[in-house]
Amino acid sequence: MNNPKRIGIAGAGLLGRLAAWTLARQGHEVTVLDPALSSDPQFDGRGPAGFTAAGMLSPLAELDAAEPDVAHRGWYSIERWEQIVQELRQTTHRQPHFDRHGSLMVAHGSDLGAAQRVLSRIASGAKDWPAQPVTLAPEELRETEPALHGSQGPLHAWLLPGEGAICTVGTMKALCEAVPQVQWEWGHRVSAVHAGWMATTNGGQHTQERHFDWVIDVRGVGARPNSPVRGVRGEVIWLHAPDVRLTRPIRLLHPRHRVYIVPRPGDVILVGASEIESEDRSPVSLRTAVELMAAAHSIVPGLAEARILRMDTNLRPALPDNRPEIHTEPGLLRINGLYRHGWLLAPSLLDEALSHTDLVH
Repeated sequence: MNNPKRIGIAGAGLLGRLAAWTLARQGHEVTVLDPALSSDPQFDGRGPAGFTAAGMLSPLAELDAAEPDVAHRGWYSIERWEQIVQELRQTTHRQPHFDRHGSLMVAHGSDLGAAQRVLSRIASGAKDWPAQPVTLAPEELRETEPALHGSQGPLHAWLLPGEGAICTVGTMKALCEAVPQVQWEWGHRVSAVHAGWMATTNGGQHTQERHFDWVIDVRGVGARPNSPVRGVRGEVIWLHAPDVRLTRPIRLLHPRHRVYIVPRPGDVILVGASEIESEDRSPVSLRTAVELMAAAHSIVPGLAEARILRMDTNLRPALPDNRPEIHTEPGLLRINGLYRHGWLLAPSLLDEALSHTDLVH
């Protein structure tokens, strides 16, 4: 880099880590400030939401409730994640999981009408794309995912080709480790962000102004009151299920929940619900846990003997219109409002935002 810049990044969540990795590799001097005490996940509902996410990369499935441009960004991001993970595997000792074997949407027979309405919205949003949901006959579903069996009779199923999944925890850790020259300042809360400088507090005791050539604000919910962002609660249950073999993410089209089931390396399966309009950071409730696990068990009977490893909650940052926002001006870049699409949108939003600056070539 002929003209390296001093860059300060407010927030060490998914976007902050991805931005630090990207810009340090461009030769810039990067400092990241975050109130967390270390780069490791705490699973207490107060760290980066990127750790809690299941890591589904599902642009087709998101057309159920999102605009087509969100899905277009998702296709771009899948390609980028494949490249990023490959580079992380070469530069760190970690081997974060990434695959794109497609995903499945399934429904019990009694919920077929609601499922067909979802498929209609997806088909309408994807009408100009080569990738379209593919209906699977019962015998095709058995061949594709033998572990799936409906408790109420044969399942209806659709394959969403080209979709993928990524290991969120492994990738978050690898992004911190891949470029040693990044300066990570843990225990520093950013209280104000402006073009070229930010105000920070260390343990709440001392306020300091920090000056940079560029400031990047990716604090998510922590950006309040500077942003009208709100928190949307997400919940994930981690299961150890060595006797269950799944090869791709599954979405159950349930009348009250969008339940997802995502396999991870090490015989781990994640079960979660996409969104709850609440800023409650407390642990998972009994009702939610019972409903999610019962729904998952209704299509994967082998989960009956799974062991519960952990239950996570966290808040995803959402703006009033539930759409992401990029703001750039000389010396300042803000990205926020990733909502439930953090891993699906992050590479696309970051690349677009940086394209409006002189920080990449």
